[in-house]
Amino acid sequence: MRRVRCRKHGNASAADHMMRPSRTNASVREPAVAGLFYPGDAGELRATVDALLEQAPVVDAPTAQTFIVPHAGYVYSGGVAATAYAQVGRSAANAQRIVIIGPSHRIYLRGVAIPQSDAFRTPLGDMPLDASAKRTLVRRGDVILSDAPHALEHSLEVQLPFLQRVACEAPIVPLVVGDATPEHIASVLDDVVDDTQTLLLASSDLSHYLSYHAAQTHDSQTSARILSFANDLTGEDACGAVALNGVLTFAKRRGAGIKELARLNSGDTAGDRARVVGYGAYAIHDDRRGRSQ
Repeated sequence: MRRVRCRKHGNASAADHMMRPSRTNASVREPAVAGLFYPGDAGELRATVDALLEQAPVVDAPTAQTFIVPHAGYVYSGGVAATAYAQVGRSAANAQRIVIIGPSHRIYLRGVAIPQSDAFRTPLGDMPLDASAKRTLVRRGDVILSDAPHALEHSLEVQLPFLQRVACEAPIVPLVVGDATPEHIASVLDDVVDDTQTLLLASSDLSHYLSYHAAQTHDSQTSARILSFANDLTGEDACGAVALNGVLTFAKRRGAGIKELARLNSGDTAGDRARVVGYGAYAIHDDRRGRSQ
């Protein structure tokens, strides 16, 4: 059985309590897709996430602090996501900050938005936002401070229960992206991502609604581009393409390497094969060891 950091106190209720903000007047973003994308009952959700982590294959990959993870319902992409989160549990569970960046599915916006809320809630408890990181980003003047793009957004929310089981003590920096350049996103990340202290998650699925075999071909091509740090992916390649382009730009500038951990589509998991959605998980690691400074 894999050791999961949030279990270290020996019972789930104690671990879950650790994630609740101490301030009684904290503004909390309530879950929008609990009971839809993942179980709404705390016990069922805990058991589901733990089972996915237990079943995740062990992948030989370098220690990483940055990951690309899918964001569909757990029955569809949970196994692929768990492959990444199993790596998080082994190599990044001690992160002091967790930056999660993903697309805005419901609200159009220009640039990057961070919420006004003090915490995000799931059935497993509350995850506090990193107040220092929020102040840093708001001072830039080009990061939107607004709860609206986050209120119904699932791309970040579905990551939280996994994080609550593998890295529950770190505060989060949730960022939703609309119309933005890779350079702008990379600049935002530069202000809040530390090489050794920050876990960075890019939330994105791959192709949407192609036939099974067409999706396999398209996603294979997209994966090759991700592995080469392309920053011109489109929505046809990945629904989180804008955020993903920014993360890949950011990582390439820092001399990173990248490894595919898993790739499937909904036809492999819980859907029919006429119209499928693709999912991939990737680990981005520091590839500068041994280089001259």
